[in-house]
Amino acid sequence: MALERDESGRLHIDTPLMAESLMDKALLADTETDAVFRALPNLNVIKLGGQSIIDRGRDVVLPLVEQIVELHREHQLLVTTGGGTRSRHVYHIGLDLGMPTGVLAKLGSSISEQNALMLSMLLAPYGGIKIGHDDLVKLPAYLALGSIPVMHAMPPYGLWEEPPERGRIPPHRTDSGVFLTAEVVGAKRCILVKDERGLYTGDPKKDPDADFIPEIEVTELLAMDLDDLAVERSMLRALVSASSVREVFIINGREPDTLARALAGENPGTRIYREDEA
Repeated sequence: MALERDESGRLHIDTPLMAESLMDKALLADTETDAVFRALPNLNVIKLGGQSIIDRGRDVVLPLVEQIVELHREHQLLVTTGGGTRSRHVYHIGLDLGMPTGVLAKLGSSISEQNALMLSMLLAPYGGIKIGHDDLVKLPAYLALGSIPVMHAMPPYGLWEEPPERGRIPPHRTDSGVFLTAEVVGAKRCILVKDERGLYTGDPKKDPDADFIPEIEVTELLAMDLDDLAVERSMLRALVSASSVREVFIINGREPDTLARALAGENPGTRIYREDEA
């Protein structure tokens, strides 16, 4: 690249983007590519739900820890954690005190990190290590050493979280965080471990007539505009635009073989996928 001086005397770097508006639709379309670099194409990014898994205590968490220890011998794993009941409690306190969305996001992040700390300690005898968002670039080294990295799943929007369409609850929470993590490293799979079989048309804990959805295209799911969802809508919108990750699995972590089956390429729960354009 060379430097060029324009008529006003200002210097510019000679690139295709020189003096261009980064809001220009045609320019943005030209940046599309079919070959985004994938740093860790064999990585499986897993999220253990806060309320659905970690809050259930030893009876649910310890069997999953045993599975993760065994499965990491054959699969590259990054384990992430949700916030759960305590994050809902801190959201309630923040809402009652009139806190803006960005502050609520920061509060929720600290709860998710508490769960990552506890899980990494449980995995410590087997190479478990707690990492932060800034440590993600060190992930290849941790994996090469045989470690089991554990990171909290709340994305680092923090105080800069965008205002939601409704209310004040942060729209980008731990489902979005684990998906965006998988996308940026070009991961092989993104798996959400919850306490239900997968996705339903309603909350099966409240609606016994809710229908199970074993597989669905993401735009179709968004178009259904369900009153309640087991996954964040912000995660679904990210999947629509993703370059590397084309599917997300939701599985029941309380069933002993579902995680192994998902890592083997099966769909033991719900598969939400993006239909590639022809």
